[in-house]
Amino acid sequence: MSIVLAPGDVLFECASVIDGTGATPRFTASVLVRAGKIHKICKEPLPPAQAHNEARIVDCKNASWVLSPGFIDMHAHSDLSLLHTPEHLAKITQGVTTEVIGQDGISYAPVDDVCLSHIRSQIAGWNGNPQDDGFWSRWRTVKEYLNVLDNERIATNAAFLVPQGNLRMLVLGYDPRAATKEEIQKMKEILVRSLEEGAVGMSSGLTYVPGMYASDSELGELLRILVPYGAYYCPHHRSYGKGALQAYREMIELARDTGVRLHLTHATLNFEENKGKAEEFITMVDQAITDGVDISLDTYPYLPGSTTLAALLPSWAAAGGGAACLERLHDPETLAQIRHDVEIVGTDGCHGCTLNWKTIEISGVTNQSLVSRYLGKAIGDVAEQENKDPFDLLVELLIEDNLATTILQHEGHEENVRRIMRHPKHCAGSDGILTSMKPHPRGWGTMPRYLGHYARDLEKGMERDLYSATTSLSDQPTSVLAERIFDGGLEDAVSHLTGRAAAVIGLKDRGTVKEGYNADLVLFDPESILDQATFSKPQVPAKGIRFVMVNGHIALDEGKPTGMRAGKTLRLTPKDSKEDYKIV
Repeated sequence: MSIVLAPGDVLFECASVIDGTGATPRFTASVLVRAGKIHKICKEPLPPAQAHNEARIVDCKNASWVLSPGFIDMHAHSDLSLLHTPEHLAKITQGVTTEVIGQDGISYAPVDDVCLSHIRSQIAGWNGNPQDDGFWSRWRTVKEYLNVLDNERIATNAAFLVPQGNLRMLVLGYDPRAATKEEIQKMKEILVRSLEEGAVGMSSGLTYVPGMYASDSELGELLRILVPYGAYYCPHHRSYGKGALQAYREMIELARDTGVRLHLTHATLNFEENKGKAEEFITMVDQAITDGVDISLDTYPYLPGSTTLAALLPSWAAAGGGAACLERLHDPETLAQIRHDVEIVGTDGCHGCTLNWKTIEISGVTNQSLVSRYLGKAIGDVAEQENKDPFDLLVELLIEDNLATTILQHEGHEENVRRIMRHPKHCAGSDGILTSMKPHPRGWGTMPRYLGHYARDLEKGMERDLYSATTSLSDQPTSVLAERIFDGGLEDAVSHLTGRAAAVIGLKDRGTVKEGYNADLVLFDPESILDQATFSKPQVPAKGIRFVMVNGHIALDEGKPTGMRAGKTLRLTPKDSKEDYKIV
């Protein structure tokens, strides 16, 4: 057969195709993209294509170029950067074509004026806080927010989770008490409206105010709303440190009781208390799956976590919002109680653990006068240099930066990371904060780190040091250190980043290289793909990615961004029965 190209066509000629299912070995084929879709996949050798001067032929014959589905970031904090940094190079240059936003129970819709004011301040460290009133006047509902994303022509596709903290804030504000039956009903009504407007599920931030004040019974009432829509629940649960296994168990039991699809986001076991406990966690998950509970999970392929400094405070200190928290930080008696929780008891904001000052690195401040003093330094190190008490320094920094400071928290365990990412229900999520001055490198490097470091280099016994940016063979024999993370090799690894994630969201026509599917595609070299973002230089594009295509439009061309913004919002569109739903 021959292929006659039409204007606007793109032909990937003789590529090594990994289709994203994880079940099909890679195969050589020519893939024709037409009108935003994968129009034809031809495995037979083709005669030279009849070129059209408005078509594009990408020659993949003379190298080991792999064509795969576009990568799906299951945990993204791009809620505002899609708008205020529209080129979105952090994600496009690493092959991400779809992101799930509205994470951790706090985002920018649904809101009212009062709620939005609080949220802008509370998560300024995650997403920035544009000061243009016109920027914020364009939406209040989920539908309006998604319409703004579409009207602004975003770089990647975006699916949105209803933030459970927003529901509580709209009804109860920051009040830490139990919700009444009537208040829960109001939250349910807002949730229904938000799902009808296109959200694909609900997130929670159960170590963040005000979402953390919800009881299991309150959460259960909300989760039952999700079930007939086919929407899923994505909780940042109550502890990732001390009590982490119990926190996972709590979420699993909620899913068991309500029948909701459960996605355990940034599933990790950090802090000293959890060293070596990944197997116990996996056993718990597998037993629940055997019992019929629908569970998936995502992780980031790094050790440190990232959040705001204020989030480490005990939740009672944050009750009432930012202004109330700052008042408490000025009161000596209240400060004494905060110190006791932070240094002796452990805080729920720090997952039940006490703060280890040496592991808390300042990654971003909004007050420019604080940059040279704090940026890139651990609180413990600054305290030693200035001969100050580290708790006093913490309070001083929070006040001077209006609670907007972001941090890296170096508390991970590599054996836990590797064991969890092997799970057959595992997907990839960056949890990348993109607006900090010195952000976590996962914002720019997550996907290529999976494919380069974990799927390729570890099999060769090569370890990468993200602190010194070196990659080298250990002095131990390769046969001793070589480790295969993904049992099915690169095909298996790609499926974690593509097809599996698409199934969790409910995407019917993405995540797989298949005729008729939307053309979200990545062309990369499996021998050279590598994250280059490090802790010292975190905003560096990956290498080894040649083309990125979003909805049939080229966003990365021979490794260079084109500026094309062809993404769109992917909305749940439930039919009247609420049982037959689709994503468009």
